[in-house]
Amino acid sequence: MKKKEPSDIKIVAKNKKALHEHHIEEKVEAGIQLMGSEVKSLRDGRGALSDSYAIIKEGELWLIGAHIAQYPPASFLNHEPKRTRKLLLHRREITKLWTKLRQKGYTLVPLALYFRRGRAKVELGLARGKRKYDKRVAIREREMKRELSRSVRKNR
Repeated sequence: MKKKEPSDIKIVAKNKKALHEHHIEEKVEAGIQLMGSEVKSLRDGRGALSDSYAIIKEGELWLIGAHIAQYPPASFLNHEPKRTRKLLLHRREITKLWTKLRQKGYTLVPLALYFRRGRAKVELGLARGKRKYDKRVAIREREMKRELSRSVRKNR
């Protein structure tokens, strides 16, 4: 009998708001450059991605607005909670994203912050904003699915 291996991904934070407000067309996994106190704080699960985004500046990818709480035992070696952090991608991946971002309406939105094999990673989504009616249609579809599942359970 084969032993079941534990999942190598530990999710720290998800950006549920991004999925509601954007159409995600492509996903990319990037490493993130962190200080020691930030890594310890993330391992405690103290990170948030709401209202954060990524930009390409001077050929480098940066994460802006992500909140990683301070780690109390770090005392004076602590970090700034909302500082700009560098994201790690290969040069050709960055140029590929840059060509897509030049098109009108596209943005890079962080979807999840997690650890994979001990390394901090960010899942970025190449996103286009939803219109108000798109959001209403999504809510209506979700409610219809919920009603359908309720009726199926009730009839069993």
